[in-house]
Amino acid sequence: MAEGVLEIEDSNFEAEVLQSEKPVLVDFWAPWCGPCRAIAPVVEELAGTFGDKIKFTKCNVDDNPVAPGKFGIKSIPTLILFNGGDIVDKVIGIVAKSKLEEMLNKV
Repeated sequence: MAEGVLEIEDSNFEAEVLQSEKPVLVDFWAPWCGPCRAIAPVVEELAGTFGDKIKFTKCNVDDNPVAPGKFGIKSIPTLILFNGGDIVDKVIGIVAKSKLEEMLNKV
């Protein structure tokens, strides 16, 4: 897994995301998804920049269907920003790095 980005699963989603002291960005993805692989380096770069303030995580939707189902993930990549267990913002698909920075600056 990339530096600064934690791989999470259904079994630890609540502890790592919903109960986190820090805001958490969850990247819902799958290995076969081209756009997911394209946005991953951007997420990793942002983890280097914002990692002291925000926890960066990835959740493989093929291996972990419960969490994506709970949050209505219909297409990937979907990135959801949580703070205090609540959804702050969400982006679907490939977006510009500046759009993600704007999202992260909300918390």
